[in-house]
Amino acid sequence: MTKYLITGASGQLGSLVVDHLAKRVDASDIVVLVRSAEKAAAFDGKGIETRLGDYNDGASLKAAFQGIDRLLLISSSEMGQRVAQHLAVIDAAKDAGVGFIAYTSLLDAADSPMMLAAEHKATESALAESGLSYTLLRNGWYSENVIGTAEQDIGLGQRFGASADGKYSFAPRNDYAEAAAVVLAGGHDGEVLELAGDEALTLSQYVEILSDVAGKPVAYLDLPEAALKDAMVKAGLPDGFAGFLADSEAGAAKGALFNDSKTLSSLIGRPTEAMAVTLRAALGK
Repeated sequence: MTKYLITGASGQLGSLVVDHLAKRVDASDIVVLVRSAEKAAAFDGKGIETRLGDYNDGASLKAAFQGIDRLLLISSSEMGQRVAQHLAVIDAAKDAGVGFIAYTSLLDAADSPMMLAAEHKATESALAESGLSYTLLRNGWYSENVIGTAEQDIGLGQRFGASADGKYSFAPRNDYAEAAAVVLAGGHDGEVLELAGDEALTLSQYVEILSDVAGKPVAYLDLPEAALKDAMVKAGLPDGFAGFLADSEAGAAKGALFNDSKTLSSLIGRPTEAMAVTLRAALGK
């Protein structure tokens, strides 16, 4: 009997992975890692075991990983803290005898110009040095990353960005979650998977779709990276986070978030969901 564990299981990606994995393996073989009893309550009635653990508490991780064969390490949301937290997971997994780790990295992490890539690259190196069997899930840009401001963009009639004519190979979080479940269930050990949506769009093309779905014109205004960061800070975002976002858009301008390999759709056995479909669902259209 194989035991599977998903870290960050109460998060947006993790909860979707749990649902997809439960379609592939018996729910009684799935374990989810959560940080509190309150978050564990989300899995009540699903027949799935919950264990408490925190990326900042190595002892809690080692205890939670006992008896686990295959583990999905969903990258931490705490930028700047990720490397130490991920190393704690990897070390605890080794100590607990976990045989395999799948890690949610970033598209083309080893060569990406994006600031976000640095912590992913360091984690990938740690996995390579760990002696464990592992697979890298190098996820592209979630559709939700751009849709998150759709209502605001519609209201303003404008979308600001700094990615020029760079293309994003968008796919919704659900598609990446299904891919993670496929890999965790088995069959792709040792692979480096560059995962991205079938549909590649510039932000100008995205706002055309947004305009059509909303029934209201939305324009795209491209700004220099520094100007976009400044606008985000003035809008209330923390300086560091605004810097990461603006840098990501500048990275997209250099092609960092484009990939046409169709590896994601091949892995999940269907086309990735089109932006228009995801937008309509998000906006209730």
